[in-house]
Amino acid sequence: MSMLNNAEISRYSRHLILPEFGMEGQRKLKQSSVLLIGTGGLGSPLALYLAAAGVGHIGLVDFDVVDESNLQRQIVHGTSTIGVAKTESAKRRLNDLNPHIEITTYETQITSANALDLMRPYDVIVDGTDNFPTRYLTNDAAVMLGKPNVYGSIFRFEGQVTVFHPAAGGPCYRCLYPAPPPPGLVPSCAEGGVLGVLPGIVGTMQATEVIKLITGIGETLIGRLVLYDALAMRFRELKLRRNPDCPVCGDNPTITELIDYEAFCGIMPVQPRVQEEDMNGQYEITPEEVAVLLEQPNRPFILDVRNEYEAEIATLPVTDKLIPVDELHGRISELDPNVEMIVYCRSGGRSARAVAMLRAAGFTKIKNMVGGTLRWADDVDQTMAQY
Repeated sequence: MSMLNNAEISRYSRHLILPEFGMEGQRKLKQSSVLLIGTGGLGSPLALYLAAAGVGHIGLVDFDVVDESNLQRQIVHGTSTIGVAKTESAKRRLNDLNPHIEITTYETQITSANALDLMRPYDVIVDGTDNFPTRYLTNDAAVMLGKPNVYGSIFRFEGQVTVFHPAAGGPCYRCLYPAPPPPGLVPSCAEGGVLGVLPGIVGTMQATEVIKLITGIGETLIGRLVLYDALAMRFRELKLRRNPDCPVCGDNPTITELIDYEAFCGIMPVQPRVQEEDMNGQYEITPEEVAVLLEQPNRPFILDVRNEYEAEIATLPVTDKLIPVDELHGRISELDPNVEMIVYCRSGGRSARAVAMLRAAGFTKIKNMVGGTLRWADDVDQTMAQY
């Protein structure tokens, strides 16, 4: 077993004097390797605390770059690394925090083609992702490799944490969520928001589970799901059991190799048969084109499908009506299908859903402003606030 040098003994002294931990626990951490999928809200506290604790080898997987809007919660990054790859930004901070550990970065998106190769060298996998395709992919690959998957998720003011580990008798992610929700049903954090400290709490809980798995101390969350409500400051616990009929970790698995997870989650549905003009963007319009139309005497009707509190942050110069996309189905009667209409949101995703919904209701003179207020701020009005 790897010995600790004097500098490491001094650094980890508060661990070493814990009777349950001691030199043996610290040596186990030094010998261990952990792969973090994502270096964002959850990955930030995970990376910081695992590095500080002395995990010998940490792998970081991410393909995004640091944006100013990340810094409200993604504390491993800083103003000086805006525009830098998140893996590189995190590595700089972790090397400064603890020079005694090894950091390996993978500036790539985890996919069915590379997941097994990325995960295979590591002892523990940690899911810090924010989308369903990657969660199912991470789960399936970890099950196939027999690795523990320390899972966490956050949304608005709530979070959840558990350890999926069928090889140790516990369930996997599919035992808890056999099927993904319909596309668009669950808003992303970019759409629904997230309290900045929430990923700190949930990510630190994940880091705690990683340390317990590696050192063998305490009782892990295998078979238990912890739910956290930040507004009520309340924790609840649910018992989880492995599903013997689970298609991945069950007694007779039917999924034995990685699949197309975006198709599984309905992110890339088969294109319906539509007219060629529809395929060429008949129902889309750019912010620059919208700006020109707003100067015309007979300008189009402008519909905002964001939430009201978002409109307080930034809005187009003219907005005729605001109906949150989740309320649109019940309020279609408030809109006139005979007028030219442009729909917008923050980034173009919700407005695209709204346009599809309105088209199905018979609206034909309608277009989605691609890129939303974010693209408007980039291409039309650089003074508009971005959020």
